[in-house]
Amino acid sequence: MTTSAFTRRGLLAAAAVAGGAALAPTSTWRLPASAAAPAILKPTPPEWFTDFGTNAEMLWSSVDPRRRLTPQSRLFVRNHTRTPVIDPAAYTLRVFGDGLATPRAEDEALSLTLADLRRLPCREVVAVHECTGNGRSFFASQQGQTVSGTAWTLGAVGSVRWSGVRLRDVLAPLGLAPDAVSVQATGLDDPFVSGGTDYGRVRRPFPVAKALDDAILAWGMNGEDLLPDHGFPLRLVLPGWVGIASIKWLGSLEVSRTELTSPWNTTFYRMTGPDWPADSPPLTVNPVRSAWELARDAVLPARPVTLTGRSWSGAGRIRRVSVSLDGGASWRPAAVDHRSHEDRGWTQWSVRWARPRPGRHELLARATDEQGRTQPLVAAYNTQGYFFDAVVRHPVQVVA
Repeated sequence: MTTSAFTRRGLLAAAAVAGGAALAPTSTWRLPASAAAPAILKPTPPEWFTDFGTNAEMLWSSVDPRRRLTPQSRLFVRNHTRTPVIDPAAYTLRVFGDGLATPRAEDEALSLTLADLRRLPCREVVAVHECTGNGRSFFASQQGQTVSGTAWTLGAVGSVRWSGVRLRDVLAPLGLAPDAVSVQATGLDDPFVSGGTDYGRVRRPFPVAKALDDAILAWGMNGEDLLPDHGFPLRLVLPGWVGIASIKWLGSLEVSRTELTSPWNTTFYRMTGPDWPADSPPLTVNPVRSAWELARDAVLPARPVTLTGRSWSGAGRIRRVSVSLDGGASWRPAAVDHRSHEDRGWTQWSVRWARPRPGRHELLARATDEQGRTQPLVAAYNTQGYFFDAVVRHPVQVVA
């Protein structure tokens, strides 16, 4: 029995993926025709976003408290280079590695088309999608510490409903070696060059255990096809994990019997600095965070007002939220809408401010998740500004 015949039978038996084992050319892709094409293709109007060039941050003042999910048009964008435009008709996902039941070298990769993948059972999951550096600017503004990277406030986050196929359903008919431990996902965007070093295409490994747990190969968001800026035609989604782990424009998956590495889990996206060991592990599960649905320095009237916000955690649901309307001098429980927490999405909450007095105030929100993790008052310093999970001081001005 040939390898291709075995694979074809397995795919057909599992999900009727006709022709799924036929080897196909490497995925073809193209960039926008103009050399001056923007890094982000969707509109990023200033009333919705802070535009950082290759990145764009959602403004919390633009969030509609009546909508639980973040529309694609409003979701933050994190690009290492620029958004590629990929022809879905020519697209294939390449799967290879010695961790497959029948090992495949890279030049012998199994190629799956979008049609092949869409024949597998479709799954949907609501999950918070968040950049590892969300809140980075507060290391400087709130803790007086110097860090590198995009100066996000708290808008590099959104809660969306992903549509796609479970990665375990893709891997099941192929089979895994009993000692397979690692999967590396590689994107189809431009190679990332920084400081004169070409790091290659964005890629990052993750454990086989995560691949077989809740990993999704997603083609849709909130009932629509992915926009190019969010990974069209296919992206990896690792719910609850740092955003970099959910590789966009997914081009290949390598399954290995040894621990794979890349700059995105050895150089970047791990804790660095004087308080961290040189071999600190790659970052995975996102921390607990909270945000008010207000602009910073928002002007509020001196009359009763209901304020709203959202809290989220990579480790599970939010159990409770405490808020302070006086800079931390006193705290009260927020009214938590547990109905708003779908699957692994965020939780909405509100608080009634009955007697706001004219002047400057600082609003604080502090959440605890179902694992017992509570936001600290000070975030752990690291030179790349990851995981700012401390309670953020949100200034507002009350006027008579």
